[in-house]
Amino acid sequence: MRLRSAETYWLLKNGIINSYPSLRDNLDCEVLVIGGGITGSLMAYQLSKEGMDVVLIDKRDVALGSTSATTALLQYEIDEPLHTLIKKVGSMAATESYLGGVEAISKLESIVRVISSNCGFERKSSMYVAHNGRSKKSLSKEFECRRAVGISVQWIDDEHLSDHYGIAGEGAILSDSAASVDAYRLCHDLLAYGSAHYKLRIFDHTEFESVKHHQTHNVAQVIGGFSIHCKKIVYATGYETQSMLDEKIVDLISTYACVSEIVPAIPHAIRNNLIWDTENPYLYVRSTSDNRVLVGGADEPFKNPERRDNLIDKKEIVLMKKINKLIPSFNIISDFCWAGTFGVTKDSLPYIGAHPKHPNSLFVLGFGGNGITFSIMAMQIISDAINGRPNRFLEYFKFGR
Repeated sequence: MRLRSAETYWLLKNGIINSYPSLRDNLDCEVLVIGGGITGSLMAYQLSKEGMDVVLIDKRDVALGSTSATTALLQYEIDEPLHTLIKKVGSMAATESYLGGVEAISKLESIVRVISSNCGFERKSSMYVAHNGRSKKSLSKEFECRRAVGISVQWIDDEHLSDHYGIAGEGAILSDSAASVDAYRLCHDLLAYGSAHYKLRIFDHTEFESVKHHQTHNVAQVIGGFSIHCKKIVYATGYETQSMLDEKIVDLISTYACVSEIVPAIPHAIRNNLIWDTENPYLYVRSTSDNRVLVGGADEPFKNPERRDNLIDKKEIVLMKKINKLIPSFNIISDFCWAGTFGVTKDSLPYIGAHPKHPNSLFVLGFGGNGITFSIMAMQIISDAINGRPNRFLEYFKFGR
């Protein structure tokens, strides 16, 4: 599946940062990570840091799938509001999933420091704006629910929202746990650090073909006739994983994003906040580390890559109109536009852990608008699963729930 349109801002900005050899021999390792995007790189970094012998493969150049198209808003918020998620999955699972997202952002900040990544990581606040009176009532309930479980939030009324932030809305939840990042650069930096400091070997243009499961190990075959003997496989293959599974776990969505020309003076509201609204589909806005403004949204059900990409010009107009409505006094000129694909699950939670039909294997499928946050949480979840340690999220995020 083609997961993005041809030209994304992150790829044009960074180019091909690192290139790795394709596999040309049979290998043995403890853990094989399939997928070299941000999720796979986080898994490979974590497991190799713990002393495991890890091999990572990707059928493309690393980070050239969804990672090069992501808008990388790092939020603890899940696409499903906390007060309705509680009704779907229970209070403990919902609350701990939200609180786990708060912890994940701090964890990533520490990792960025350790590996000295030049990925533009910036701590920000998150502003969730009610776009009309009806959604204000629901958002007020969400505010009270988050505050009750110990999440640091403030309520911003419509007058303060307009006067102080220049944002048109009926009110907003302001949270102090958010960040933005260049996920494409971060992915490359994680892999480069892991391969330089730990037992991590990376092969791109190496496509997984099939696997034979044995009682204590797996033998993975790649196109070209080579095999990888491993104790465990970690699948970090995102939306393409659905074809491996009997049950449908995700609905695919086409999403669109634009990055502006450089803005000499970005308003305080955009510089320091990730902004998103309650409209369906919602709009989101963030700044980049090189003084641009990123606008995304205008989602619709995914049908095929051609239809998705043919709508880019039309969606660009839609997104520019939406940001002008949300922040009336601020105008930007679009410079780059692209399309990507993401997925939603029935409860907006990821699928992380074992699958009964895939022995000695684990999946990390962080679907949703905050997939990177789920992937950061998965670093410890997968480590615990491989080492036989209990982890409550293995129950919350399991297949067949």
